Amino acid sequence: MTVARIIVLFVVAAIAEIGGAWLIWQSVREDRGWWFAVLGVIALGSYGFVAAFQPEASFGRVLAAYGGVFVAGSLAWGIIVDGFKPTVWDYVGSAVALLGAAIIIFAPGRADAAI
Repeated sequence: MTVARIIVLFVVAAIAEIGGAWLIWQSVREDRGWWFAVLGVIALGSYGFVAAFQPEASFGRVLAAYGGVFVAGSLAWGIIVDGFKPTVWDYVGSAVALLGAAIIIFAPGRADAAI
């Protein structure tokens, strides 16, 4: 259950943070209206709460691991929402970032490991 919880929380956090940043981008760069920015601020705030529910006790470790999820999530968001066409190097970089995130959060042999 813990591994599933960690993954679900990272996915929800990514949606909140990336979605919030995208909404602000739409407001500022695409002139979509001030309410997009307000929704973006709310989404970004909710990201902080979601991250706080991770079972890992170390803030730094959670945020470092989330960085890899953010990289992959941002590319996925771009593909799904904005029609971004990634290169093979985007995929390779994303995979490396996710591997790094997994190593950080699921570090084998750590007495206080999250799983």
